[in-house]
Amino acid sequence: MVRSRPQPLGDDRRAVERAREAFLERRERHAVRPEVYQSWLRSLTDGLDPEAELRQEPLGDSALESLRENHPLAASLPLIRSLLTDSAAEAGLLVAVSDAAGRLLWVEGDATLRARAETMLFLPGAKWTEQAAGTNAPGTALAIDRAVRIRGAEHLVRQATAWSCSAAPIHDPDTGAMLGALDLTGGDEAAAPQSLALVSATVAAVEAQLRISRLTSGLTMQDSPWRSGGHRLTVLGGSGATLSSGDSLRRFGLRHSELLLLLSESTGGMSAGQLSVELTDDDRPSVTLRAEVSRLRGLLPSGMLVSRPYRLAGHIHSDVAEVREHLDRGEIGAAVAAYRGPVLPESEAPGVIQIRDQLHLRMRNSVLAHGDSDLLLRFADTAFGRDDLQLWETAESLMGPRSPRSDTVSARVTHLRGR
Repeated sequence: MVRSRPQPLGDDRRAVERAREAFLERRERHAVRPEVYQSWLRSLTDGLDPEAELRQEPLGDSALESLRENHPLAASLPLIRSLLTDSAAEAGLLVAVSDAAGRLLWVEGDATLRARAETMLFLPGAKWTEQAAGTNAPGTALAIDRAVRIRGAEHLVRQATAWSCSAAPIHDPDTGAMLGALDLTGGDEAAAPQSLALVSATVAAVEAQLRISRLTSGLTMQDSPWRSGGHRLTVLGGSGATLSSGDSLRRFGLRHSELLLLLSESTGGMSAGQLSVELTDDDRPSVTLRAEVSRLRGLLPSGMLVSRPYRLAGHIHSDVAEVREHLDRGEIGAAVAAYRGPVLPESEAPGVIQIRDQLHLRMRNSVLAHGDSDLLLRFADTAFGRDDLQLWETAESLMGPRSPRSDTVSARVTHLRGR
């Protein structure tokens, strides 16, 4: 439960106020935490005037709604509300969720405080990067990629010095890509150590929920086939496949995973000879393949794997097919969210390699052509995109110096160019 009793800062508050004035007048550092001082320096790199009112044009309703619908954190809002927002509203505080580019997507909580916050443009659709709004918890958390609290005059922009806040970045649990930030804003109590701990705990719960939902049923859609008696085959980003249906979840080793993928991709079924060619470059006795298929049949629901030719019976939908469907509809954000990594990355089967390379190339080209720096970074800031220079160069050219991650991206580009 978030408590609303303020924690007086006393001499500490006055020391920070004096430090802020010394910094603005002489760029001196006095009695301020290192992360705050470094944030002050970053905030001024694009001509921000700390004494002026914040000015920007927030996103319009339709553009904001589109961002919300396609963002992977939209599904986590009920959890955030139950763990943090409801109690924050009772305590007279606000909870905000931003995307990885620092744009606020949701701002909820105490209605009176929300109206006050809107006067300084702390509202959905506005950007709260350090360059756009000065030192602030969500913007600074994104810039340094860790949880942070900002109290009163630690905000660089005078308009925000009456506020305090705590925020933590949220990452994709499978790829490590930054998804956004969770922020608690209000009076002094919003920057108390226990408030930061509560924000961090909520972030951990959100990341755990994302992982669990993918393990059990993948990224759900209203018309998902497994909701009506079908099965969900998951092969992206993991060492082996999973097959789920309702409360049932089966896991498979690499060879059986390869067989399942190849059969799921074949509309008319495959002969033993065709399967053998897709599985290995070596001559494999047909009896060996038949034995492997027989063992796989014993691990599957009765009647799912049939012969002559080998094929999967029933309604089976894979995460590979889901990504393709999103790309076919031009839903690049949804495709990035569903693409947890290359197809069975440990497989050396020729047929699997072809599926893996084709899907990854299509994903990569679609993200590059889409021209959205946030999507590019969500795709690039992963184990499978971290060494792709073109992705990082394109992200750098799109984001510009106002992004909270511009320094990190530029450093990555420099590193990759020097290799």
